[in-house]
Amino acid sequence: MTTGSPPRMTSETAAGEASVVYIVDDDNGIRLSLGALMRSIGLRVEVFESSDEFLRCSPATGPSCLILDVRLRGRSGMAFHEEIVSRGMRIPVVFMTGHGDIEMVVKAMKTGAQNFFAKPFKDQDMLDAVTQALARDSERRAADAELAGLRTLYKSLSLREKEVMGFVLSGLLNKQIASEMNLSEITVKVHRGHVMHKMNARSMPDLVRKAASLGIGPCLPRESRQ
Repeated sequence: MTTGSPPRMTSETAAGEASVVYIVDDDNGIRLSLGALMRSIGLRVEVFESSDEFLRCSPATGPSCLILDVRLRGRSGMAFHEEIVSRGMRIPVVFMTGHGDIEMVVKAMKTGAQNFFAKPFKDQDMLDAVTQALARDSERRAADAELAGLRTLYKSLSLREKEVMGFVLSGLLNKQIASEMNLSEITVKVHRGHVMHKMNARSMPDLVRKAASLGIGPCLPRESRQ
């Protein structure tokens, strides 16, 4: 690492006190210096000498990122990155190496790396990359949590309410839905109200947005299915 300007506190940094930065490098000096750098802006740090050590740790419950050396003893950082991707681990990865080349950078980016630094690098550049990676992971986790919440809401609907919701998404009026389902219009209105309430939908556009997030499409009327 090389000395750059003093670490800048960013909104991601300020919100990142519960975040964790993992460092995997077989060079103890690099682990110590990078750990100190990350802690200087209030980030929690966990360091590992090998990829196997990292895999044995408990996964973070909050935003996290991994600073990974390309050239590790035994399994390379590139091979390890491919493994964690295949395992479905979506942690953002910042690569570093003392022997980087264009081909290696391209391969790392194609497999989802967040950034790539050749040693020596400026402290501020690494701090910026890490805070961006943590922000990205935070956004991803928020999106996952929102989707999980929507799935729970949708599961709370009865089968009939789900059917009504499908017709509502198709743009049918209560009278038309009643005809499709052989129900009274007042019954459809009640079910429609339950759908809006249970899905926490503030409006029809909000319900449509939530349905799209869940991959739920409209239920077409009979005449459109013939």
